[in-house]
Amino acid sequence: MRQDHVTRWRHAPRPPQTAAATRAPSVRALAGRPLAILAAAALLVWPAFMNGYPILFIDTVSYLVHTITGQAPWDKTVAYGPFIALFHQERTLWLPLIAQGLLLSHLLWLTQRVACGEVTPARHLALAAGLAALTSAPWFAATLMPDFFTPVVVLCLFLLGFGETRLGRLEIAWTALLAAVGIATHLSHLPTALALVALMPLLRRSWRPLLRVAPPVAAATLFLVGANWYAFGRATLSAHGSVFLLARLQADGPATWTLRERCPASGGWYLCGFLDRLPMDSDRFLWDPDSPPSRDAAGNPRPWGFVTLAPEAREVVAATLRDHPLAVARAALGNAVEQLFKVRLGDTLEYPQLRIMHTWDIWDAFPPRELSRFRAGAQARGELERLAAPAAALQLPVLVLSLVLALAGCWRLACNGDTSRLGLLLCVLVGLAANAFTTGALSKPHHRYQARIVWLLPLGAALAFRSVPVRRAAPYGRMPTLFVPPHASQEVALRTSV
Repeated sequence: MRQDHVTRWRHAPRPPQTAAATRAPSVRALAGRPLAILAAAALLVWPAFMNGYPILFIDTVSYLVHTITGQAPWDKTVAYGPFIALFHQERTLWLPLIAQGLLLSHLLWLTQRVACGEVTPARHLALAAGLAALTSAPWFAATLMPDFFTPVVVLCLFLLGFGETRLGRLEIAWTALLAAVGIATHLSHLPTALALVALMPLLRRSWRPLLRVAPPVAAATLFLVGANWYAFGRATLSAHGSVFLLARLQADGPATWTLRERCPASGGWYLCGFLDRLPMDSDRFLWDPDSPPSRDAAGNPRPWGFVTLAPEAREVVAATLRDHPLAVARAALGNAVEQLFKVRLGDTLEYPQLRIMHTWDIWDAFPPRELSRFRAGAQARGELERLAAPAAALQLPVLVLSLVLALAGCWRLACNGDTSRLGLLLCVLVGLAANAFTTGALSKPHHRYQARIVWLLPLGAALAFRSVPVRRAAPYGRMPTLFVPPHASQEVALRTSV
């Protein structure tokens, strides 16, 4: 009899809504959303205002050169250059910075809506202020580098996987576009995205989310392959990525062992002439002007030495994987673990070559005042790291506390059946691990690689313990089953109807 009562209650006709219930949102409420997103965007890029100019890295020059001269960078993807060029239009680099702030602020707004069921301007501003003051988020949002997109990819794939009932069609399409662009801006984003794609069916216990999360990954992959085929004549994800893998493997040892074992019968590998100098630090191997790719054994410079070394690097890497697979796996795991804990802010704020960047030709494409603004900035004067020190000191304690809260939050949300916020935390944890493996094992552990994404941990912890609206059952209509696991919906309906 109780079951019959529940059936009649759940399918009873809905009463007509009152005028108060159907009243359109006020002008104040409508205006509050864009104003909150705009104000939060300013908070999220505040280091640029302190610096007096958008924060740059040495790689930023390559992205600017790409769109100004049309020369594709040999060691980078070709997506981020057009992204910032879309906004700077050879006028000012402040415009791409503003775009990054607005994109991140809007993405955080959508994340709160999907994870918590609602978002208000006050809560959005409070969250942005907390992230701006206590995490590395504003330092990477204020830097014109693809590192900005690393956490964006994680958030976008979470939204696509969990937001089908809380996002509109245009918002889903926008998030998918942003995810595709973000994945394409840096090759390290692709393995992280693939890890999240594999995770999504497990979290949702359904294959349907793949219809939303897989297309952006596929689109970015096709773009990378097509761009490399057009620029370098090779349909591959990375035309010269083998050089980076070789640099890592020779520094760890296995590739050096392979060279020493095979060089007498290798058929004349170029690197056989440098066995007395190997192994060497991977950064030195790649960027030192006297490294083997840049200068031959006789000391003569080799223009485009990295490009010409790529075919041999592919052979050496393949031979190393065949000869020493366990040693490669051990080194990769060790580097990934080391990368996981490298989260210090600051190793991108000071760079010797930035102090001579004002002499480079890229400024000829911009109005003269733009170079003056760069020269006046704290970074160009070598003072930015000192100014950032107080903010950097707060971040490690916040991360430790956030990790404890995130793990506790996973248990609490799993017990409560709060699938959306639990999904966010698990996406963050998997994203952090995948990013550490990709960058540490395949490149080299650097603080900026993990610092660029680790601020998602405080974000997930904050939302895990945020109060959410309790939706009480009305006397008529279908009972909302938000945050209720499928197997528990009937039991909750029975308890509520009595």
